[in-house]
Amino acid sequence: MSSFSSQVQAVAVGWQIYMLTHSASALGWVGLAQFAPMFCLTLLAGHAADHFDRRLITATCQALESCGALVMAIGSFGGWLTPGMIYAMVALFGTARAFEMPSQQTFLPALVPPALFARAAALSSSLFQVASIMGPSLGGLLYGVGAALCYSVCTAGFGLAAVATLFMRLDFPARVRRPMTLETVLGGLHFIRRNPEMMGAISLDLFAVLLGGATAMLPLYADAILHAGPTGLGVLRMAPALGALLVAVIFARWPLKRRAGEAMFAAVTVFGVATIVFGLSRSLVLSVAALAVLGGADVISVVVRGALVQLRTPDEMRGRVSAVNMLFIGSSNQLGEFESGMLASLIGPVEAVVLGGIGTIAVTLLWIRLFPSLWRLDRLDDIRPAE
Repeated sequence: MSSFSSQVQAVAVGWQIYMLTHSASALGWVGLAQFAPMFCLTLLAGHAADHFDRRLITATCQALESCGALVMAIGSFGGWLTPGMIYAMVALFGTARAFEMPSQQTFLPALVPPALFARAAALSSSLFQVASIMGPSLGGLLYGVGAALCYSVCTAGFGLAAVATLFMRLDFPARVRRPMTLETVLGGLHFIRRNPEMMGAISLDLFAVLLGGATAMLPLYADAILHAGPTGLGVLRMAPALGALLVAVIFARWPLKRRAGEAMFAAVTVFGVATIVFGLSRSLVLSVAALAVLGGADVISVVVRGALVQLRTPDEMRGRVSAVNMLFIGSSNQLGEFESGMLASLIGPVEAVVLGGIGTIAVTLLWIRLFPSLWRLDRLDDIRPAE
């Protein structure tokens, strides 16, 4: 429900801000408004996740998101929601997500043993992709009625997620609380630096999505290039999730057993190629197909990175390591949206997307040389916590 609501909200915010401003750079500022609080607060949030009730932190953040969506619904209905107010509310959501995600990312190892983690991660990803399919498609349809209706649905979805989270039963090992010091707050960063495979996987995702941030341009493509309107935007938003769902279901049934590192690098290369195809496309069908391939390739990277982060990290460190992981992901998504929006305003949206895809491929080739141990990574079920 939380992911579903986030996807509905992303469609509404993207289309609403573009209709108010007709500016590619405005789409970039939305990404920066989400990234700034995540960048400032995520490491503190990781410390909180390792020292306080992770379930309560997650539910509180979801409740805050519900309240924020309610304000946006009322503002849209009353006609007083300005671009500045939208940026402020997006920053509020970024703050809530900064604390929610590090805590929520620790749930899966508390539910399944390591031997089942790869399949469970694929299943979890498939459920997320179902929400990512339903959310954009419904968001595009609801926006035809009005932005207020989109935000009202988000209000209910975030609220239900908060209630459901409170009723989850999670089996966490006992943890020792330590005072907040610079050493404990930065513990996740130090741990990742000592593990080259983990560092390589996280940083590869950072630069690949940062450079290949085609999704930031979807409102502009839907309006000015593909002439598809808000319904078309919903279809474009849905396309990566369709591809991701297909690959996630395949992985849940037939998990990745060998040559995980090679598979990850190949997937990121495909991600870059699909980004280039989308950038050059003038057909809605081809654009949807390219985005579906892009989403499917991303799942492979998510499964490998998730196994490294969650299985190689001791439980008492998982919150802080997950926080660093989410900081990198947030950087690649939100900062990537800002980079794409600014670059598109300078050289044009098509050129920005194509250049990003080329950059993704170049980074992949460079990372193979910089992180050979990640390239040689074989079986995910052999990963054990590091000392």
